[in-house]
Amino acid sequence: MNMFLGSLPHIEDCQKRVRVYSNGVCLIDTKKARLVWLHNKYPAYGFIREDLPSWYLRVASETENEIVFDVTLGHNPKLLRVITYYLKGPLQGIAIAKFDAFDAWFEEDEEIFVHPKDPYKRIDILQSSRHIRIEVNGIEVANTRAPRLLFETGLPVRTYIPKTDCRMDLWQPSDLTTGCPYKGNASYYNIVLSSGETFDNIVWWYPTTTLESAPIRGYVAFYDEKVDMWVDGEKQVRPNLVSL
Repeated sequence: MNMFLGSLPHIEDCQKRVRVYSNGVCLIDTKKARLVWLHNKYPAYGFIREDLPSWYLRVASETENEIVFDVTLGHNPKLLRVITYYLKGPLQGIAIAKFDAFDAWFEEDEEIFVHPKDPYKRIDILQSSRHIRIEVNGIEVANTRAPRLLFETGLPVRTYIPKTDCRMDLWQPSDLTTGCPYKGNASYYNIVLSSGETFDNIVWWYPTTTLESAPIRGYVAFYDEKVDMWVDGEKQVRPNLVSL
């Protein structure tokens, strides 16, 4: 849960240099970015009018409340209607650019992915000696005394397990991948039991991670919401399904 519930949008100054690229061209380069919470999940970056690439902007639509711009760099359809500049209301004088419309975003010289990081969100990864045992439909698929526990603000604790403590013979690679700005890009496995029963995308792992999440690189996690888990011999109540 975000601290700004009930008081949105929320705007804060950002002390980081922010750059936005498309087709190798730096379109925005500013030290005056704003962090703008339009909802309670994560912030967007906001920019003042002077920091927008005026030579690449074309008005797509205009009302008394806002101007929507295309970015005229090449003939890329992803760059249509990607910047909204607000003329009135709580966002007056701020432009919001669609994150996934552009090729690359940088905070200082570090590239960021998926969306800007929330400064009020953190990740702690702790080595544990708890005994973790996991079953799928009565079949044990993991058993370890060396899990790493990932505590992420606002989300359930996730248990990461060494692959060698898992039934890897039951895994089938999935085509699904997801991205997280705090952890990296996740790959998934299905579990296929000897009966032929298949549980899709029930295991995930990070082949590479962000620096802050390096301790879970190569470990796997199971959807607690979809498996039966025992911690130190005590069966856990399945939480409600939460996306990564």
